Amino acid sequence: MTRTKLWVAVMIAVAAVTVAAPAVRAAPKTLPTIGNTGQEGPRQNGFWDGYLYAQVHPNSAPPGANDFGCKPKAGENPVVLVHGTYEDAYDNWAAVAPELAASGRCVFAPNYGRTDLLDKGGAGTILPAANGVASIQQSATQLGGYIDRVRTATGSAKVDVVTHSQGGVVVRQWMKADGGANASDPDKNKIGKLVMLAPPNHGTTLDGLAWIGRQINNAGLDVMGFYAWLYGAGPIDQSVGSPFIKQLNSGRVIYPGVEYTILASRYDEVVTPYDSAFLRYPGVKNITIQNGCGKDWSDHLTMVYSPYVISVVKGALDGTTAPVCKQHGWLV
Repeated sequence: MTRTKLWVAVMIAVAAVTVAAPAVRAAPKTLPTIGNTGQEGPRQNGFWDGYLYAQVHPNSAPPGANDFGCKPKAGENPVVLVHGTYEDAYDNWAAVAPELAASGRCVFAPNYGRTDLLDKGGAGTILPAANGVASIQQSATQLGGYIDRVRTATGSAKVDVVTHSQGGVVVRQWMKADGGANASDPDKNKIGKLVMLAPPNHGTTLDGLAWIGRQINNAGLDVMGFYAWLYGAGPIDQSVGSPFIKQLNSGRVIYPGVEYTILASRYDEVVTPYDSAFLRYPGVKNITIQNGCGKDWSDHLTMVYSPYVISVVKGALDGTTAPVCKQHGWLV
């Protein structure tokens, strides 16, 4: 047997064994209540600087965020920033949070969705600031508790939410299954505005890799189950054609009384195709970054540090801030 054939045989055997692996834990555990973040870190101008800082200073708060004594101005909701996969509140929002706080908003940025290897947290949990790895259902319930805490502390009936990547579908799951939105009585919505940056609303092919895995799964070999143990349940939930994505997009998708804004980049290499981020329903603002600012080459990660994206986020929340188009790079 050649080395290649031996490797393929081993991989198939491992994947087959993992069909029975969920017996290690019969059901996903309930994630703990989201605690407070630690000391504020400095403002960052790029994702990788923020990412490295977060690994050395895990649980840091982005500047201007997580003051539970903050009271919103009349007519404004507190803003909750929801990070993406393997990210945390700091590296994701170290540019957005201070901009919103400087405009007088009450800003909150939790770390959610961290779990252990036995709960399909994946190998990424060896990194101290890797969050967003638990199943989307687990994360949505955990995030809902945090949002209720923000509402209570600020005295606000609703929050506005800004998300990146996985954060978008976590919030949509909270709205659909955990009481975040109320289709029959929009006055009971817990959310006012939802701004999503590169959300995998229809699942991602991950440049074809997730699509191939899904085809193998559909043929009867549970490789995606294996990858959930390796990479985390949350990342696999976001793959194209996953049971979670099908459930999320079945039945009601858009909720009355919620203002939706979605931004996506043509240069996104994580959520692919990039326009699968969009929800094409009346009233939803779907924005391709390069249509508004041709010199913004933001990819999936760098968009959260883009001057144009930040200005559009502010405009979606306050209704007055005009877009600011500046040069912004891809990946760095």
